[in-house]
Amino acid sequence: MHTAAMAVLLGTGTAAMAQAWPAKTISIVVPFATGGTTDAIARTLGQELSKSLGTPVIVENKPGAGATIGADYVAKAKPDGYTILLGAVHHTIASSVYKKLPYDFQRDFAPVTTVALVPNVLVVNASVPAKNVTELIALAKKTPGKLTFGSNGNGTGQHLIGAQFGIASGAEIMHVPYKGSGPLTIDLLGGQIDMSFDTVTPVLSHIRAGKLRALAVTTIKRSAALPDVPTLDEAGLKGFDQGTWFGVLAPSATPKEVVLRLNAEIVKIVNSPDFRKRMDEIGAVPIGNSSVQMAAQIKTDTERFAKLVKDAKVTID
Repeated sequence: MHTAAMAVLLGTGTAAMAQAWPAKTISIVVPFATGGTTDAIARTLGQELSKSLGTPVIVENKPGAGATIGADYVAKAKPDGYTILLGAVHHTIASSVYKKLPYDFQRDFAPVTTVALVPNVLVVNASVPAKNVTELIALAKKTPGKLTFGSNGNGTGQHLIGAQFGIASGAEIMHVPYKGSGPLTIDLLGGQIDMSFDTVTPVLSHIRAGKLRALAVTTIKRSAALPDVPTLDEAGLKGFDQGTWFGVLAPSATPKEVVLRLNAEIVKIVNSPDFRKRMDEIGAVPIGNSSVQMAAQIKTDTERFAKLVKDAKVTID
């Protein structure tokens, strides 16, 4: 009887806590530096979430170690719905790339919803003579290891897409990791690196201004933001299909009611005309799925990337 009474009390405690949520500032942790896609999506989402929940929502950037520092911070945060992660496909890669991670991405997080999918785009600095993918591959093969590509960190989606491009094309290009798309884009524009496989968002305005040349998008379908740019599949690398998804996750022990409430609020925002318009502007495709669908995506991607990581021989201590 005593145990049953305790269980009832505990249950009502959790429900009461969820009912009172949110009672204070919510923090969205971005595991990259400012100026990238994750940051842009987090800030747009935070603004709307603050309005819909009637509570302040702030964005905290915790970059480094291929997005794993920010993820570890949220995994160990109090599971009360006040510290959430704007994670990305990169986390499913880190599980295979890092020999020892201080958290388990599938075990230590409760998926909330996938917010958006952004195609990655192969861009080169305007001084690179290649005008298309075929010419780029030929140039890389003529000077093995001389051409450089930047990514927003070791073991991130961009790193793996670059590695996969190397395997598929037989071209040897040198990887240069950064702490986020912001610093990466600065160096790409300055010609310190030759190319990147970044998401469309941070490079879109520079492509339109003619400062960077887009050679191909990495998804199987063309990007609505860059309709004239072919896919890598169309450019001859058959079956190449890698994009970057971004989604919200909470520490795994967060009350289910809070996770469901977060899901409902965010999905409503994702489907709103204002949010969709903003995503359109940054080249993102809004998603807004269920927690179960997001969890399934994470499981699939973790398995898919484990194979690619092995094939590309990418490891980080």
